[in-house]
Amino acid sequence: MANTVGGAAELISLEPNAMIEASRRVTGLSDFGERIDGDWRGRLEGLVASLDAEADLNVMGRLQVRQEILRCLQSRLYLTKKITDQPEIVNEEIIEPLIITGTGRSGTSITLELLSQDADSLAPIAWKAFHPTDDLGDEETLLRLTECEQDLWLDVCPQMAAIHELRSDIPDECIGVQKPSFGGMLWWVLHDVQTFPMDPEAAMKYQKVVMQLMQYEHRKKHASKNVPHWVLKTPTYLPMLDLVFSMYPDAWIILNHRDPLKTVPSGVSTFAATRYMRSDREGSEQLLELAGNARNDMMMDVYRRRQAGELPERFIDLHFSDLMSDPVKALEGVYRQSGKPFSQDYRHAITEYLAQKPKGKHGKHRYLPEDWGMNTETLEKQAEAYMQSYQVEKES
Repeated sequence: MANTVGGAAELISLEPNAMIEASRRVTGLSDFGERIDGDWRGRLEGLVASLDAEADLNVMGRLQVRQEILRCLQSRLYLTKKITDQPEIVNEEIIEPLIITGTGRSGTSITLELLSQDADSLAPIAWKAFHPTDDLGDEETLLRLTECEQDLWLDVCPQMAAIHELRSDIPDECIGVQKPSFGGMLWWVLHDVQTFPMDPEAAMKYQKVVMQLMQYEHRKKHASKNVPHWVLKTPTYLPMLDLVFSMYPDAWIILNHRDPLKTVPSGVSTFAATRYMRSDREGSEQLLELAGNARNDMMMDVYRRRQAGELPERFIDLHFSDLMSDPVKALEGVYRQSGKPFSQDYRHAITEYLAQKPKGKHGKHRYLPEDWGMNTETLEKQAEAYMQSYQVEKES
């Protein structure tokens, strides 16, 4: 249908001013919270310019992006009103968060889910990450509103269910929380936007306010309990650890490790499935460039800086093989290193959660290096220093 009227851009507009005015009209609000993270409008305009010029979005892609931008704009308006009405929210202190990072596809998601089973933890549950305030309804309503977005992903690309579980009631990755800043990494993950002006600092500032709101509401609801520790996750923290420590000096960084012969082709496969939903462009060559040796290089840079004492001694190395063979023991080690109590209730919660989530529940994610034009011997050579330095177990 788009081709009958001049293309997808003619059918579905991403004009920033129109979306901004629509958000003001729908919410009845006008303050988008520039004091939270700076020039959000400039970042939005840069994002849209990059999407229009480079992403080659199809109709479905433009529909998804338009909905996401509108949701993000309205979330900003509601969040700003909340902290204006209750300014004490931004005084909440985030103490000793556990921050999971490492290479993508190395078990970071299941680590986040399992750590969030501790009753003494807080994590950005997806429905709360999508809709931080209750302006659109109660928890049941917000769960349903969040689920519809994720269901659409699976309708367009059913194999996503086997790659990455999408549910409203499990923790969301930090780049999802950062999305309304229009400076976060998720916009780049989902689209081929080479000139998109990412702003990690702005993205993390926005995320922190969302966390402060969630913690404030949690403390009000559970007045007799101690302040919980946060559990956060995204592999995109890996190249910005200095920024992470500047915002959370007492954070514990959980560094996930897995054989790159598994993570690299799995990561490229995930990129391909995600971007397929929004663009008809064949992106194999660019995806291959993204894989390259960048992951190993980043992990080795962290290793060298740790050895040189340039980073705080607040790292916990978590190996995928250990997590899979005995998750309770592996996470007990994380708690021991971070000085947090590992209760019997939490031990039981891990076991119960895994019983409800057997491996392969939604099918098997199949991938091979050769599927993406990669050479196994080359990948092994590129990964050699990383595997040896961190003593990563080779998978069959």
